[in-house]
Amino acid sequence: MNIERRSLLKGLALGGIAGAAMGASSLSLGKAILGGRAQALPTLVLVKGDAGAAFLEGVRHSPMARHADALHSDLGLDFILALQRRLDSGQPQRIIGLVDDASAALVLDLARSSGARIHWLGQHSVGAAGSRHQVLSAERAHACALQLGRQLQACGGGFDLTAQRQQGQRSLNLAAAPRRGDTSAQWAATLGHSLAGFGGTDIAPAPRIAQRHPALAGHFVSFSIEA
Repeated sequence: MNIERRSLLKGLALGGIAGAAMGASSLSLGKAILGGRAQALPTLVLVKGDAGAAFLEGVRHSPMARHADALHSDLGLDFILALQRRLDSGQPQRIIGLVDDASAALVLDLARSSGARIHWLGQHSVGAAGSRHQVLSAERAHACALQLGRQLQACGGGFDLTAQRQQGQRSLNLAAAPRRGDTSAQWAATLGHSLAGFGGTDIAPAPRIAQRHPALAGHFVSFSIEA
């Protein structure tokens, strides 16, 4: 990960997780992560491009978000107003997504301004050697990172996953060499499935999508927000 992207992650974390999600007491982290029984909140999925399509397919396979609404992310006024309306609706909901850096900065700024809680923030890069993932999360979101790591391992694509709790200590560091040559889009579906099931008890594997989506390359940002 280069210096610019590392700085972006820290900036988003300080402005989003630390400023919005963690600034209040632990009781404000959200019903879905504190309650003993998960609540299937209405879910909005923000996606962009081929990575977003694979992410959305993973979301659709989760019992927690089978009827989620999807909104394609961009920097236009229509998207900003649509997202702002959802954030200001007063309806308890989750907003999860996989978008590019610029869209993520916009989404997190709007979420922070509305007082929403951000309990997952990840940076992802994909190249010829596989995928790399760096995650910052709320304390109770550690299980989601662990589930992502296990499913990435099972999928057979090369990956490197580092997850840190909000307090800063490293909580997870997993890596594997590729065992198959057609899994470069699989990580996005796995991530969508994991974030969609956050707070639930579903341990079913993510859908296998490698044959239905083009290979991915580039940099992406994921998030899970509760409004």
